[in-house]
Amino acid sequence: MKKLFLISIILSLKIYPQIASNWQNYSDMKNVHDFIFAGNSIWAASDGGAFEYDFSQDTYNTFGKAEGLFGTDLNAIGIDKQNKVWFGSKSGMIDIYNINTKKFSYIIDIFNSDKTNKGINYFFIKGDTVFIATDYGISLVSSANFFFYDSYFKLGSFPSNQKVNKTFYFDRVYAITDLGIAVQKQNAVNLSSPESWDVFTNSSIGVTKVNDLVRFNNEIIIATDKGLYKFNSSNQTWERFISSFTSPATDIEVYQDRLFILEIANVYLFQNNNFTQYFSSTPPLRKIAYSQQHNLALSTNYGIVLFNNKILLPDGPFANQFANMTVDNGGNLWVATGKDGTGKGIMKFDKNNWSFFNRVNFPILKTNDYYTIYAGNDNRIYSGNWGAGFVRINDSTIHRFDVANTPMVGVPIDTNFLVITGLANDSRNNLWILNHWAGDGNPLAVLTPDSSWYLFKVPAGQGRIINKLYNLIIDQYDTKWYFSLDAGSLKGLFYFNENKTLNNTADDKSGLLTESNGLNSTDISDIKVDKRGDIWVGGNRGVNIISNTSTIVNLTNPQLRITSVFSLRQQSVKAIAVDPLNQKWIATAEGLLLVNSDGSRVLATLNSKNSPLLDDRIESLTIDEKTGKVYVGTILGLNVFETPAIKPKEKFDGLFIYPNPFVITDGSQLVTIDGLVKDSEIKIISASGNLIRKLETPGGRVAYWDGKDDDRNLVSSGIYLVVASDRDANNVEVGKIAVIRK
Repeated sequence: MKKLFLISIILSLKIYPQIASNWQNYSDMKNVHDFIFAGNSIWAASDGGAFEYDFSQDTYNTFGKAEGLFGTDLNAIGIDKQNKVWFGSKSGMIDIYNINTKKFSYIIDIFNSDKTNKGINYFFIKGDTVFIATDYGISLVSSANFFFYDSYFKLGSFPSNQKVNKTFYFDRVYAITDLGIAVQKQNAVNLSSPESWDVFTNSSIGVTKVNDLVRFNNEIIIATDKGLYKFNSSNQTWERFISSFTSPATDIEVYQDRLFILEIANVYLFQNNNFTQYFSSTPPLRKIAYSQQHNLALSTNYGIVLFNNKILLPDGPFANQFANMTVDNGGNLWVATGKDGTGKGIMKFDKNNWSFFNRVNFPILKTNDYYTIYAGNDNRIYSGNWGAGFVRINDSTIHRFDVANTPMVGVPIDTNFLVITGLANDSRNNLWILNHWAGDGNPLAVLTPDSSWYLFKVPAGQGRIINKLYNLIIDQYDTKWYFSLDAGSLKGLFYFNENKTLNNTADDKSGLLTESNGLNSTDISDIKVDKRGDIWVGGNRGVNIISNTSTIVNLTNPQLRITSVFSLRQQSVKAIAVDPLNQKWIATAEGLLLVNSDGSRVLATLNSKNSPLLDDRIESLTIDEKTGKVYVGTILGLNVFETPAIKPKEKFDGLFIYPNPFVITDGSQLVTIDGLVKDSEIKIISASGNLIRKLETPGGRVAYWDGKDDDRNLVSSGIYLVVASDRDANNVEVGKIAVIRK
């Protein structure tokens, strides 16, 4: 099930209705913190959102911000008697999903509160009351109308606003904290008063940590790091329960006369005074739940494990790590995941399913630290590794390039450790490779189509061995651009052009641009070449545009023009992507911005509060020009949304107009005209030949009409011609649309 969340931003004076629509999100949901059985389903709360597994259909439903779930980093889950599933997040957001209506409701009081720590840690539901364990204490909420009954911030002698990990109600309220257990005193009514609570510290119980609490055979049992204890209400003490079991118990579950006990990798059953091992699996096991129909289930950091050892986990990215992304000619997304031991390999998303390339599945990869990735002109994927060179992937065939089979040299302190941080093709299909820290002082290498290798020293580098080189791009003049973050005089933006003579270094041209040349900062994060050939440079002080780049090749002293983008001043830029309309998507520290082609206007501002963006902390961006899809890699997962900025047709081959017939009522409806060439002009003509409307299009493959004439009045019902032409009216395409006005 996918319920797509739509954001429409209407721009004045243009039929350009959907800056970002049809949002979807894909997150790693392996790390399951809590889950419940509900009917014939399991519902799970994870770091990447929520999912439901339907046993009868063997299918998954996933829930993230695109489906209406606002709290994506989930800690807790519960289900009330009205068949509503409660989700609690680390941010304090509470999402409630009604299984019957398939709609979400929200409680934002805790999220919006002035509390420093707001996390929702546990739900215990009794009747119409939801007991909520939070980072600041306990809150009671009505499950019927979401009204807050009360909150308890001071539990006995524990400090105010003490984090409560779990809370329960068995005739009285129990609260588990990091310091021990607080128990409502018998007959105490005003629980906001500290005097209404008895406090049992961990040391007074004889343990270091309390993990869970249940009522079993009319006794209160707790699971601790020293085994199980029961509460003796007559003398207000805790006594050992099951004397033979003193191992850490991380969770306990009651089903009728059975007590299930979880110990890291084993589950034990206590029944009729018999203590036996019931199940074991790969550690660490976190939480246990039991269903008569489906037996045992356990949450882990690799999904949910069932009693038959089946692992429940919806398809998705292997990790929420999107260091670098690219889209190949087939529309597949490729992701490099990280460096310095944090990488998880390479991920591929074919628009439906995820697949993974790591050292377990493909030992040739050598390590999982793949940091940069590039879709080559030869329709093969190239990915740079942090220490093991780079690989070329052709379908499932992988070839690795490293110091053993190339002339490249690794870092000075270990020349076998070859870090590749950039890959790009030039106009002759040579593959250029950026060496992060070349021990021989050759930062650039090139592999020709006939498999010849060349190494280059960049004159602007002064023959030095430079560290921290990143982000190779090549412009339409075959100038190579990359930047250095090496602290020192050679920190900044390099350019290099070999003048198409790989064997002759005498005509090589290069330079280093710094603040003295007009850059806002040399703390650069990303560089991109746009559709005009200008270089966009993003860093911690906004964005620069470098134009007149042809002069690098044509003049002895290049006359580069460096300007600063006023609309992006002082923004801390993480990544830049250029769409087919030459608009720029800018990832900042506060979300995502869309600016027009020259950066003079901000067209849209998207963040985690006003859109389904999973998180404002964006790692990378890429665009599928054939579909207009924008891929946004955040630390909490991947967002994908559609835009009208789709690569135009080279020539007309028919218009696809939909919906057809087009029903209009109030002018809010839109018809899509697809199949346009670059900068098409569109005219709407009546059956009698009168010009009804002349449309200014966004410039890409699609445009929109709202059913109005040039005077902004709704047109009458009838058949209309849609005439599209190129800018010079040399190529014309005609389509028809039936309009029904209601």
